[in-house]
Amino acid sequence: MQEDKTAVIIGAGPAGLTAAYELLKTTGIHPVVLEAEACVGGLARTVKYNGNRMDIGGHRFFTKDEEVQKLWDEILPTMQDPVGSKSAFLVRNRVSRILYRGHFFSYPVSLGLDTFKGLGLVDSALIGASYLESCFRKRPEESLEDFMVNRFGERLYQTFFEKYTEKVWGRLPKDIGADWGSQRIKGVSLWKVVEDCFSRALSLDSKEKEASLIESFLYPKLGPGQFFETLAKRVDDMGGEIRYGCRATALLGKDGRISGVYYVRADGTEEEIDADFVLSSMPIRSLAPTLPIGFLPDRLWDVARTLPYRDFMTAGLLVNGLETGKIPDDWIYIQEPEVKLGRLQVFNNWSPYLIKNPDSTVWLGLEYFCSEGDWLWVMSDESFLNFAADELERIGIIKKESVIDGCVVRMKKAYPAYFDSYKDFPELRQTLQGIDGLYCIGRNGQHRYNNMDHSMKTAIEAVRVIRGEATQEDLWNVNEEKSYHEESEQ
Repeated sequence: MQEDKTAVIIGAGPAGLTAAYELLKTTGIHPVVLEAEACVGGLARTVKYNGNRMDIGGHRFFTKDEEVQKLWDEILPTMQDPVGSKSAFLVRNRVSRILYRGHFFSYPVSLGLDTFKGLGLVDSALIGASYLESCFRKRPEESLEDFMVNRFGERLYQTFFEKYTEKVWGRLPKDIGADWGSQRIKGVSLWKVVEDCFSRALSLDSKEKEASLIESFLYPKLGPGQFFETLAKRVDDMGGEIRYGCRATALLGKDGRISGVYYVRADGTEEEIDADFVLSSMPIRSLAPTLPIGFLPDRLWDVARTLPYRDFMTAGLLVNGLETGKIPDDWIYIQEPEVKLGRLQVFNNWSPYLIKNPDSTVWLGLEYFCSEGDWLWVMSDESFLNFAADELERIGIIKKESVIDGCVVRMKKAYPAYFDSYKDFPELRQTLQGIDGLYCIGRNGQHRYNNMDHSMKTAIEAVRVIRGEATQEDLWNVNEEKSYHEESEQ
């Protein structure tokens, strides 16, 4: 049971808290979680503002992994009518659409009447012809553009993917590696859309329904942060430690093995802690400078310190009504080229318990993809809220005078990116997984665009490696299977 050993876990997000919980459940190892912020959840935390709650990025609890599902079931019950319960999963219908040319289109793209009406007969015919061409003339998949064109045809790619992907990443798909597609939209194609339409029409069930076609998901009553706050309490109750306001600044070790962590508290005091195991969910670009000298060759250190990321800003707007009337979506992909807005969340539809007054107000999350230090990132909160409200009015969702209140949330390194120095990442990965005592977990810990369930799965797998039941290769192979667990997100 490895009694009297310590595991230091860097980060109290989905992966870090899962690792602590699994260690406590299945080993005698004492976990110490170092969290730089004053709260848990990482990118999946819930932000509270004036009685309203905001989910940063939107977190659907959906997985095909039995271990992850079992963990969710252990922490929160699932109830169809949770009115009397403060802590529960809601069962939610999944509704997402695309706003393009002033029309709403189903997302993922469907072949319904609304799609043909929105695109028009000519464009619909051209999309069909383009897709047939792509079936017979496959491109070598050297870029994300190649990946998408092979699956959707060039015309549909240009209509629904090209410009939106540029919004998200600040790069055209032709400049992004095909790896991103294999992470986020593997197994999905226009043919899958056609197949799903016929399956629905004939009332057929598909055991292997593609994740982008899921129709329902679980959602914590008070947002995803509620799940991780409950999980953190469970870790505390079981004897684990979570140290808040503690930022890891150096990993200690010699002879190729990590043996401890040096960290700084919020008050500036410094401390060193011995560790038999270190599980890191910090971004690899931040991890690299903390490694002991010699643990990374100079060329790989350069790769690590220049790994690309995309940052993220959300404008929370509380409004007293929508120009469109009530809309059913969890979130809407904003494809309109005249605005920078990328996605629009309607928190009332995630859970009415996120809103202080759900019957009289609508709580919106306007999501912007940016880079730390760019013109969006450095805007004052007041200016950014005005900018966001103007854009939402421009595309006909609200009147600006309907805005009652608002707040701004900035998230650094929200999306590991697949371009520039990422081309050399495979060699860096091999070196990291060969460092004795170090286990990289989570989205940023592995620089992989994981969904939440996969991030948690990496933690479960890391503990299995520590128990001697798996290898580092198994840990790094999480989310490299061909069938995706959740849904494709752009």
